Amino acid sequence: MAVLAVQAIRRMRGGAQSQLMLGSDGTLWVVKFQNNPQHLRVLANELIATRLAAAIGLSVPHSDVVEVTDWLIANTPGMRVEGLRDGGKPYIAGLQFGSQFVGGLMPGQVLDYLPEPQLEEVRNLREFAGMLCIDKWTGNSNGRQAVFERRPRERRYRASFIDQGFCFNAGEWSFPDSPLRGIYQRNLVYRHVTGWESFEPWLTRVEQMQPDVLWRIAELVPPEWYAGDVPALECLMEQLLTRSSRVRELIAAFRDSDRRPFPLWNPSASVTVPRAFVAMRSADGFVM
Repeated sequence: MAVLAVQAIRRMRGGAQSQLMLGSDGTLWVVKFQNNPQHLRVLANELIATRLAAAIGLSVPHSDVVEVTDWLIANTPGMRVEGLRDGGKPYIAGLQFGSQFVGGLMPGQVLDYLPEPQLEEVRNLREFAGMLCIDKWTGNSNGRQAVFERRPRERRYRASFIDQGFCFNAGEWSFPDSPLRGIYQRNLVYRHVTGWESFEPWLTRVEQMQPDVLWRIAELVPPEWYAGDVPALECLMEQLLTRSSRVRELIAAFRDSDRRPFPLWNPSASVTVPRAFVAMRSADGFVM
């Protein structure tokens, strides 16, 4: 069941013209509307990619469907899509995408930029490598976005990965792969990477993702977010299942790019042999 929005608080920054809203559950939600300036499908992209990231254990805000009524839109100033030639149009009522506001109602500090000394000390800095697995898998055509939260009396920040709307190439639902797409703007977050082990456990979880997990996530997407085009959604999920075996290849293309993001990568590192293979070899030897 969708969360009901009961109050609009303010417009958020960004091209989607999201609204910060209070839900009937007492939670603050960043809400993207169906008639946002980017594309209708970015709502589906947000829900699918955020839930996939959560499924492999990454720090993403909880996402859900948020219902916004005609009454709330009509009785709240500023509930309009701005920047259009006709002066803007009201947001469309109905089911929208909601991402829980990082920091919530608790006082603290949330930033979208940290100086290098503080960025190096982010609690979950290694998760940027994990999020790279998701961004390459889903064909994120935008730069990786993150915000950093520090609660009262805490010294170090924690990253939360936000804004998955341009996964699947935004409204195109295609995968025009490029080494420098879907990456964070600052190499510092990748400096710890020394080899494939730095992408674990997230890379293996992507590669071993069961089809039923993807289909359950797809079933959560309201049909109005993809204009009821069920074959298109099914095709997207089938492509994702196929692409899971290509994530290493896509990360390697980024590794070998002129950006040189992994200065500590050790090309001579030993290859990890699956445990089952080791057991078979020690028990029976090779069979030719």
